[in-house]
Amino acid sequence: MDEFFLIVTLAALGVALAAGPIGCVVLWRRMVYFGDTISHASLLGVALALALDLPVFFGVLVMALGISWVVLTAQGRVHHTDTLLGVSAHSALALGLVAVGLGNGSAADLMRYLIGDILSVSWQDVALIWAGGALSVGLVVWRWRALLVSSLDREMAIAHGQNPARESIYFTLALAVLVAVAIKVVGALLITALLIIPAATGRLGARTPERMAVFAAMSGGAAALLGLFASFQFDTPTGPSIVVAALGLLLVSAIGRRVRASFG
Repeated sequence: MDEFFLIVTLAALGVALAAGPIGCVVLWRRMVYFGDTISHASLLGVALALALDLPVFFGVLVMALGISWVVLTAQGRVHHTDTLLGVSAHSALALGLVAVGLGNGSAADLMRYLIGDILSVSWQDVALIWAGGALSVGLVVWRWRALLVSSLDREMAIAHGQNPARESIYFTLALAVLVAVAIKVVGALLITALLIIPAATGRLGARTPERMAVFAAMSGGAAALLGLFASFQFDTPTGPSIVVAALGLLLVSAIGRRVRASFG
């Protein structure tokens, strides 16, 4: 039982700690809906992996990268970006649900991939989660300054000889890898929440982008631990419990900031 708790805790922390910094860039680049599109498309990747008898990670990664390429290539050419993202996100989710059903998937299988199934993770999954999380954060750290400048001011980035389109590709790769390793922990429907809520919490207490990323990682890690405790204590789904804990931390941080401002 002690080993089981250790595996589950490491899996949740691996995803949450990586999601914080990645989520900060999502907010800066106003890519929340884009992240939603990738996470919804991940269910179609699950169906692809099950049909071809491949690891779910590879199916989700391929589909996430594929849908990202479609959106980045077609945006502004056929429809406005928000329209394209809306069509892609919900179409991919519907196709994924249908594909899992056609592949003899049960309702339990669907819920497993929609809201996560962290209780079934193994040491191999933990290794994959931490490796994928390290790769995602490593890409962001490597391109940190360029990502920051191109996120805040595209024209300034170009003036400094940077290529915002190239930075978008790097970040999309980091986001796709994180989604691929996170689906087993929080599921396709809640990945975006784990990205943006800790990042929003980090924004409340930080004065620099670097501190925001650190605070977001800390908030995500705390939410993972609190969510796991609540899940075991009250027998609630683990993925949603982690997201609810993240929301609670955001509300507490917002109230604390308001209180400090009133006495400041």
